[in-house]
Amino acid sequence: MDVFGHHWHNHPQRIATAWQARVQPDDYVLMAGDISWGMKLTDALADLTWIDTLPGHKVMIKGNHDYWWDRLGPLRPYLPPGITALQANATDIGQAVICGTRGWMTPETPGFKPNSDMRIYQRELARLERALDEARKLAAGTRPIIVLIHYPPFVDGQPTQFATMVAAAQATTCLYGHLHRPEDWHSAVQGEVDGVYYQLTACDYLNFGPVAVRGLSRYQNLY
Repeated sequence: MDVFGHHWHNHPQRIATAWQARVQPDDYVLMAGDISWGMKLTDALADLTWIDTLPGHKVMIKGNHDYWWDRLGPLRPYLPPGITALQANATDIGQAVICGTRGWMTPETPGFKPNSDMRIYQRELARLERALDEARKLAAGTRPIIVLIHYPPFVDGQPTQFATMVAAAQATTCLYGHLHRPEDWHSAVQGEVDGVYYQLTACDYLNFGPVAVRGLSRYQNLY
């Protein structure tokens, strides 16, 4: 990652140091995509194994650069024991339910190409719908739903269909990544919108350390 700027220098060690200082073995670490540059699963296994050595249980989704990740079924047997992968589904972690999918650029996004992007966009909407449906059943209205999506669910500060669906499902928090330029960080939507608390979790934005999930205060039993 050093080719993307000096601020990425020594990032694996910085991630590991911050992670080990802040994460306990029983904690859950949520990762919103772009996990490995590996082109095939065999190439990505070294990165997944390294992540698995760090404390906590990891829940991750696919990012647009995770070319090694195709379908969830064939991937699962190869995942280290401490990693849960989500793709159009949900997982129950006890105090909360996590669901997610990658997302995609939307018709409002500059550069959206209907001939090539519309099919992927519609597929990701369907995947998010399935993920949210499963999450609602698991949460049963008594526990928070945390949504992971790689692409920002807002364009120019306005909610996309992805954000509309997250709000309609009464999710508590939505974590996203994808944005790596300071000018994008300044305009990224964060905080509560339509009852959902949004957090940008791009690694370089967070200075290579984990942060707490926000927006859960209405579930007093958690904190």
